[in-house]
Formats: sequence, structure tokens, C-alpha cells
Amino acid sequence: MSIRTVGVIGLGKIAMPIAEHLVKSGYRVVGFRRSAMTQLEAAGGIPKASAAAVAQDSDFIISCLPSEAALDDVIAGPHGLLTAIRGGQIVLELGTYPVEVKLRQRDRLAAKGAVFIDGEISGTPGMVAQRKSAVFLSGDEGACRTAAEVVKSFSDACTYFGKFGSSIQVKLIANLLVTLNVTAVAEAMALALKTGIEIKPLIQAVGSGAGGSPQFAIRAPWMAEGKFLPAQGSIEVLSHYFGPIKKMAAELGVSTPMLDRAVSLFDKARADGKGDHDVAAMVDVISRLPPKT
Repeated sequence: MSIRTVGVIGLGKIAMPIAEHLVKSGYRVVGFRRSAMTQLEAAGGIPKASAAAVAQDSDFIISCLPSEAALDDVIAGPHGLLTAIRGGQIVLELGTYPVEVKLRQRDRLAAKGAVFIDGEISGTPGMVAQRKSAVFLSGDEGACRTAAEVVKSFSDACTYFGKFGSSIQVKLIANLLVTLNVTAVAEAMALALKTGIEIKPLIQAVGSGAGGSPQFAIRAPWMAEGKFLPAQGSIEVLSHYFGPIKKMAAELGVSTPMLDRAVSLFDKARADGKGDHDVAAMVDVISRLPPKT
């Protein structure tokens, strides 16, 4: 399948850098979002008036939407993809929803002869911009092979996991690790900031050793600077994954003692009004806990 024009729907913090990479890779990019699309135009993309208009003028569609309601509207709304989708077109959805939500969209599009891929993306907007995000694909194998060719434009790490819904599970596992890593980095930085050691070389030294991690590299400097806004990944957004992670773990009979403690700390952060802050703000939450004696 030859892909010349890629449609991108939901041009937010994740999808906008994806669109920019696609343009740079030589694709003709058309896009739609409900708010202004000046950034898409500035990048060389072509704004469209609706999801249906994107479907009419694209060979392949990527969507990355913030809610089930938004996804339902984009697929089945009065100006949604179902009104214009063609047989053989592929829709790669990168948002995270319960598997039954994605299955509903898959079946709706299948009735029109189109293919809906269960896709997930792991990484901050900055990581997406730097081609450091990871993309997970599951569902129809042939469609996923086509999708992987498009994904090469914005990620060097794309993995196919087979059965539809597998990508959701992989994303939840990834976000379990993000949660634990962020919490651990916050605890380490709360300690580091009390030592009186010059913090920049400390961060460089720790980050280059066995204790380093992508979350340490990204968030430790922000924790040191108190740089929590604007959020690259907010406490509130990451917290949305806790219920699905716990549900998956319960269904599979796996205990999550470390996650349980991290969730209690994130709950405290939200109660303290830090929900819209970047997860780097967890260093403040931990710094304010009374020391154990």
C-alpha cells in the first residue's frame, strides 16, 4: 500500500510533533482539531474542517484523542470518519482506552471495510519531538506492517504485539514503570537537595551511572529547579492510568505493593492542588513528608 498523504486527528501535545515529523519525512499531511491549527499550517500541514474531511483526503489516518467521548465523535459523530472512510483505509489510534472502547471502534470501521489498529505511544511530548518515544501496535498484522512504515517517520522504536488489545496492556506496564520511576526519582532528589552538594554535577554523575533512567534524565533537573509548569506529563494525567493498571493486575493475579504506595503519594499531590503540575512536582510532596524516626 503506497502512502502519500497522512491524516492526523487531535493535534495536541503528542500528535502535533508527530505531524511535524511526518512533514519533514516527505508526507503530505492533513489534519483536524477543534481548536486553532496555526501550528499545523506553520509546519507545512493542511488544516481540514472535520474528521470526515481528513478521511476524504488521506491514505492513512493517525488519531490521538484525549477522551472516549472525543474518540466516539471522531469515529461516529455527524462529521466523523464513518461518513467518509473508504474500504482499505487504516486508522491508527494512539490514545489509551479500555480494550472494549477500541473494539467498538474497530467493529464500526470494519463494517465500512476499514481497519482500526490498537496503537499506543510511550513518551513525553519532548521525547516524541526528539524521536525517542516508543510505539506499540496490535491487531491486523498487514495493517500494522503498513503502520510501522509510517511510524518510522517519528519513532525509531516500533513493536508489533499481535492480538488486538495487547498494545493497551504494554502501555499500562510502561506507565506502571513510569509511575515507580518518577516516585523513586522524586525521593532521590528530595534527599539530594538536602545534602548541600552542588546539584548539577550530582545529577550528571548519578544519571551517567547505574541509577540513571530516562525519567531521571528528564525530571531530575526540573525537580532541582522547581520547574513544574507547564506540565509535560501532569500528575492528573498519569493518575488516570492507576485504575486500569490495578484492574489488569487484579485480573492477572499480580500484587502491586510499590504501585500502591506510589498511588497514595500521587493522591496526596492531587489533594494538595498539584494535579495540573508536571509529575516532577512529586519531589515537593515527598520533601514535605515528616521523616520517620
